[in-house]
Amino acid sequence: MTPGNNGASTPEDDDPFGYLYADGQANGAQPPSGGYGYPNSVNRVRAVGTRPYGQQQSQAAPYGQVPQQQGGYNRPNAHYAAPETLPGGAQTAQHQMPAGGGGGRGGRGPNTKGLLIGAIAVVAAVVIGIGVAMLGGDKDKNDASDKVGTNPTQSEESKPSPSPSKAGESKVDLPAIDAKALRLGGGATLAQDVKGAQADGGIYVGNLNQVGSSVTWTVNSVPKAGAYTVFARYSTVDEDQKMTLTVNGKPFGNKLNLGNFTHTSDGDFAKGWTKTYAWPTLNKGTNTITLSCEDGDKCNVLLDQLWLKAGQVKD
Repeated sequence: MTPGNNGASTPEDDDPFGYLYADGQANGAQPPSGGYGYPNSVNRVRAVGTRPYGQQQSQAAPYGQVPQQQGGYNRPNAHYAAPETLPGGAQTAQHQMPAGGGGGRGGRGPNTKGLLIGAIAVVAAVVIGIGVAMLGGDKDKNDASDKVGTNPTQSEESKPSPSPSKAGESKVDLPAIDAKALRLGGGATLAQDVKGAQADGGIYVGNLNQVGSSVTWTVNSVPKAGAYTVFARYSTVDEDQKMTLTVNGKPFGNKLNLGNFTHTSDGDFAKGWTKTYAWPTLNKGTNTITLSCEDGDKCNVLLDQLWLKAGQVKD
């Protein structure tokens, strides 16, 4: 092919699809006799857009006019006939959808009943598992609680006995003594002219208001070592008194407080009977307790009785 000479062939012959373009049609391009440009094709080539997908081909309408519409949804197509309606057509069997069919428009929707049963089964399994775990945990706790307290800890052993034990100890008959059974020292003497003493015969110890005067109590049968309370019943008037208390040869505390708790001010010792106490630590067995008038003490008292109680109590 040389410039200016197109040869024997025309562009539409060179391009089998030239008839699809505007310039090809202007040059007289025509569709080939075969379908889609291939020989022996059973269908003829149609212009683009003249055959809707899935519908029978309709006659192309001229430009600017609406082409003939095919049958709408669920409407019969006027250009279509079922094979079984044609002469010699195959007989087809009609298949009816099951009543409980799936998700078509005429169906009942998804099988929610089965999903619900499955969900309930999962929840039941979880609840059962939690219950079993809780039962196992309670059993472990019960086993642990059964072992608590079988062997007390060191801290528990070092603590003082609880109040029930103290109450039990207080029931033990601890020693007590009247004035006439005390060992007297210095100028101390027995007397009974002042009323109100509770010792046998109303006897008490007097004349303690002198330096060197004393009373000593030898305490036997102390059940065990530990803290005790020593009580003293006495009488005093006017101002408070104080004397030296010695336990097992050692001074105990500062002084034994012998206060005028009855607030007697007329010198009448019969109205001044009261009591006081101290909390010494005693040994098991025998102990000595001495009340004496030393330098600087105030000893204007009458002594009636002495007795012990276990522990540190006030009454």
